[in-house]
Amino acid sequence: MNIPAELLYTKDHEWIRIEGETGIVGVTDFAQGELGDVVFVEIETVGETLKKEEVFGTIEAVKTVSDMFMPVGGEILELNPELENSPDVVNKDPYGKGWMIKFRITNPAELSELLSAEKYKALL
Repeated sequence: MNIPAELLYTKDHEWIRIEGETGIVGVTDFAQGELGDVVFVEIETVGETLKKEEVFGTIEAVKTVSDMFMPVGGEILELNPELENSPDVVNKDPYGKGWMIKFRITNPAELSELLSAEKYKALL
């Protein structure tokens, strides 16, 4: 299983990449594997400011629908436009082209509460 060391993780199987004041979020390789074939991603929170652990969208696979949670608080700036026509990119490239949202981090102190790759591996 792929767990990139440069990312931070949540107990709910989201990852976050920090780029300055922006966070990029997606679901982990473990999560996409557990979900199975992703058929739809719904994110209607662009422009909203959400708190840590609030739901920012849902991901639908053949057998289930799961909520996706904010790793830290922030304002949703953008969603991945590729997901509308090719939601299966989440299965093919969860840490690259399968990203979900970009957001402005409003409370950087919350980042310290996230899991390192090593701690995330231990959780699994």
